[in-house]
Amino acid sequence: MRDIVIGNSVRVARVTADLTQKSLATAVGVTRQTIGLIEAHRYNPTIKLCLMIAEATGKTLDELFWIEGGRE
Repeated sequence: MRDIVIGNSVRVARVTADLTQKSLATAVGVTRQTIGLIEAHRYNPTIKLCLMIAEATGKTLDELFWIEGGRE
């Protein structure tokens, strides 16, 4: 099975929603460092966390997350 690289636009959505990393982290129940790692593409969040981030930023999952390079 190949590694799947997940892209995201969490930083753009967070800034657009006028949220800091800390305020988004508090809203979704994680640390500011976790949000930083997600934005840096160094941590793939669970689907539950993805849904919570989408709700907190007013975006859909499709707007926030995608598979880089598409499917083979």
